[in-house]
Amino acid sequence: MRYVFANFVLLSALGLSGNALAYEKPTPRGYDVTPNTMPEDLKRAEITEKLGAQVDIQGLIFRNEQGEEKPLSAYFQGQRPVIVTMIYYTCPGLCSYLLNGFTNSLRSLDWSIGKNFDVVTVSINPKEGPDVALGKKESYVKSYGRLESAPGWHFLTGNQDQIDKLAAQLGFGFYYDEAAKEYAHSAGIFVLTPTGKISRVLYGIDFPNRDLKLSLLEAGEGKVGTMMERFMMFCYQYNPGSKGYAFMAMRLVQAGGVVMLLFLSFWLGIFWWSQRKLHRNRIYLDKRKLGS
Repeated sequence: MRYVFANFVLLSALGLSGNALAYEKPTPRGYDVTPNTMPEDLKRAEITEKLGAQVDIQGLIFRNEQGEEKPLSAYFQGQRPVIVTMIYYTCPGLCSYLLNGFTNSLRSLDWSIGKNFDVVTVSINPKEGPDVALGKKESYVKSYGRLESAPGWHFLTGNQDQIDKLAAQLGFGFYYDEAAKEYAHSAGIFVLTPTGKISRVLYGIDFPNRDLKLSLLEAGEGKVGTMMERFMMFCYQYNPGSKGYAFMAMRLVQAGGVVMLLFLSFWLGIFWWSQRKLHRNRIYLDKRKLGS
């Protein structure tokens, strides 16, 4: 089982969803872990997409870095999308890879936390408290390099029942492995709308600049980004197979066709108006000639 778990974590770190995992069989313990016969423990650590589902941001209560208990809604401003990451701060492996990769990806983005979007990082370990959360926040905000963004990146801890409810609503599977003394889980981030609906799940520990921005534009519901950036959403579409956004050439052709149609309509309108005006002028001149 330890061998299977190691393979699972490695493949999760490479950005594959639980349903897309591929395993060697048989394993040293004789497990047949093809996708249809995956051990129940590993299924418990999958991410299940629940796009469009509403997270109960009003009812879920967590502690912030100062130890203040607040509803999750306190970190949703109603205008900016929110990225939620589920990890635990004392994790010796995957969580650190995820936060490091996520922070590197954020540094390459011209948008900033606290200005264009917010980030909520939640510990899945109920034994962790505000002190360790504060240490992690200071470390990662410094690594991010934009200290003014600190008010927009929240590191939370909470009780087991609140953690379980949030994880279930997000579709984030995890469990505590007694033998390894670690939590088993997949790697990914959840992009939520300003009102707490799940808009997109991005997998892995490193997130391409384009995918991050497009997912935030999508979740922003037209409230973030410039007109040109929002136009990007028309040219790209999320591909469930590749777990990323793909350029849709046909959409660009369609957009070009619409622009051309509008241009021709405008030109024909001007031509028709000028011809009509010329016709009226001729009638007027003809009448004057007849009158004289």
